[in-house]
Amino acid sequence: MIVTLSKDSIRIAREQDTIFLRNRVKEWATKIGMGLVNQTKLITAASELVRNMLKYAGGGTVDIEIVSKGRENGVKLVFRDKGPGIKDINLAMRDGYTTGKSLGLGLPGTRRLVSEFDIQSVVDEGTTISIIKWKNG
Repeated sequence: MIVTLSKDSIRIAREQDTIFLRNRVKEWATKIGMGLVNQTKLITAASELVRNMLKYAGGGTVDIEIVSKGRENGVKLVFRDKGPGIKDINLAMRDGYTTGKSLGLGLPGTRRLVSEFDIQSVVDEGTTISIIKWKNG
C-alpha cells in the first residue's frame, strides 16, 4: 500500500512554470535522499509531461507527493489537464509515435524513466498521468 507523507500542488499555465516545477521536483527528491541519477530521470520525465500539458492542453495542475511503500520512499507526480484528451492511448504509448514535429521522449520514453506510470484520458475531458520514482529504483 502506498501512503502519502506530504503533498503540494502547482498550477501550470505558461512555460516559466516548467522551471518552477523542475526545481520543486528536485527539492522533494533531495528531501528523501534520492540519488542524482534517479533525480535526473524524474526531472526529465516531469519536464516532458509538463511540456505535453502546455502544448496540448494549455496547462493544468501537477500534484507532488512524497510517498512511502513499506520501507521505500519515492516522489509521485500527478499531471491533470482539461485538454482534448488522448483518442488512442495504445497508439500514443508506442515508440516513435508523435502528433507533433518534436524529437521529445514521448510517453513511452517517459514511462521508461520512472518506476510506475499510469495514464487515464477521456476525449474532450482531459488527461491524468501519474508517475512514481522510487528512491532506489
